[in-house]
Amino acid sequence: MTQIDITAGPYRFRARLEEALAPATCAAFRKLLPYQERIIHVRWSGEGCWIPLGDRDLGVGYENHTSYPAPGHVILYPGGLSETEILLAYGGVHFASRMGQLAGNHFLTIFEGNEHLAALGRLVLWEGAQDILFRLA
Repeated sequence: MTQIDITAGPYRFRARLEEALAPATCAAFRKLLPYQERIIHVRWSGEGCWIPLGDRDLGVGYENHTSYPAPGHVILYPGGLSETEILLAYGGVHFASRMGQLAGNHFLTIFEGNEHLAALGRLVLWEGAQDILFRLA
């Protein structure tokens, strides 16, 4: 099991890549590591934070996709109807854009630090964009 350390704002999390369920997405994400960016609060999807990737093509299609990621699930929308993006769910999410409902590839699951997910979401919502870093554990 490949593990990923995530630092988002002042919080630390540990996650596992869902390599059996989303092998192409996990392989594409691993090529980005270490990956540092800023997360912002979602606009339409509910309780989540996202990283917009614009028209970046990671070369993956749909696999293990969902419109309802659970808290601690990280999904990748590979682009198409809306821009490519990574979304981290911290609460109830119905993944969507101004174009309507979307589905993203669930490729990463946080299993340590989950008790800080809601606090991270509130921080991003009320204080704005936060730094986030993904790296191999």
